[in-house]
Amino acid sequence: MVKNLKNYRKDLERRNSPMAEKDENGNYLYLDFIPVTYMLPDNFSVVRSEFQKYGNAVWIAKPVGKAKGKGIFLLKSLSKIKKWDNINPPGGQTPEGYVISRYIENPLLIGGKKFDLRMYVLVTSYKPLKVWLYGKGFARFCTVKYSSDPAELGNKEMHFTNSAIQQTAENYNPINGSKWNIDCLRFFLEMNMSKERTDKCFEDINSIIYHSLKAVQPVMINDKHCFECYGYDVMIDENLKPWLIEVNASPSLAATTEPDRIMKTCLMDDVLRVVVPPEWMDHPKHGANTCTEKEVGFFKVLVDECESEADKSIKATKPLGKR
Repeated sequence: MVKNLKNYRKDLERRNSPMAEKDENGNYLYLDFIPVTYMLPDNFSVVRSEFQKYGNAVWIAKPVGKAKGKGIFLLKSLSKIKKWDNINPPGGQTPEGYVISRYIENPLLIGGKKFDLRMYVLVTSYKPLKVWLYGKGFARFCTVKYSSDPAELGNKEMHFTNSAIQQTAENYNPINGSKWNIDCLRFFLEMNMSKERTDKCFEDINSIIYHSLKAVQPVMINDKHCFECYGYDVMIDENLKPWLIEVNASPSLAATTEPDRIMKTCLMDDVLRVVVPPEWMDHPKHGANTCTEKEVGFFKVLVDECESEADKSIKATKPLGKR
């Protein structure tokens, strides 16, 4: 994702797109939504330079190919990742691949606790792009109040919102699973941060979803019989700026509570209603992108390049007017 986003930004710059506009400090105004991220061991030398440049920064390291918070840790010292320094160690056993990113140290807190959002995004076509956003995601809360104290960097229940980690915490609430649904979160933000700022925050999240998918569009194989349901993990900082933390290609559908089970059951049902609509059997070309509705269950169309392609086709076939 990170590499594809860099290429996407450069492409927009070459085309002088307003979306690639930067501020006076050289930061993207609309495309700065992923924390600085590198791969280990491939980018170790770059990471070392970053540590020397930003000595007090906190980083988060996640193993490639693992889920449910396994192997995640926070660090401020380069010594914790020294094993990735030699990419060709004796014996040929290269250390496990990791993703390392700048940690968001100013998260928005509710009740003193950190949280992130899990949002479900359905892609029924990549070329042209058609994206559906599910309206019933949720916020996952930590069970321990947040602190920036370096002594607490090892406190997983304070820093990591993964359900698998929080379920073992002493203060875990088995009734609500330490979760709020999106509607509750949005209402809370509107009451405490203003409706205008909250609307802007969620508009920015929609923009993140769009640009992240456009960034990978050129490298995705488009099969009309296939679809993808992604789990987007988004964190909001104290300035109500959303950050894309991770995109899960196979988001867990395991339920931790009864409301969770109901929501995920509805999600699976709505996915099938989108990709296999009632008129599916009557369509001359079967595929996952035959639904013509704008809303199905809790899904709403977020992006539909199919429409713009159709508009172009209509304009191209219109006869020229008299001169």
